Amino acid sequence: MSDGTITLPWQVIRQDDNGNRYRVGQYATRAEAQKIADNLDSRGHKQLYWVERIGGTAGPAGFPGPSGAA
Repeated sequence: MSDGTITLPWQVIRQDDNGNRYRVGQYATRAEAQKIADNLDSRGHKQLYWVERIGGTAGPAGFPGPSGAA
């Protein structure tokens, strides 16, 4: 971008046991975000982590996104 701003269009979302969702972080590339999500997921906790594009509605496979769309 010519104005010097950094675009971070990918986010990692965490869903806890009660269904509450939290943004873990924002990242420049999907690969970077997926690496973070995979690392967190490998820790073996019950939380669910996934990557989504900011403004998108896709959640993890089999789970609805924030708007309820699959």
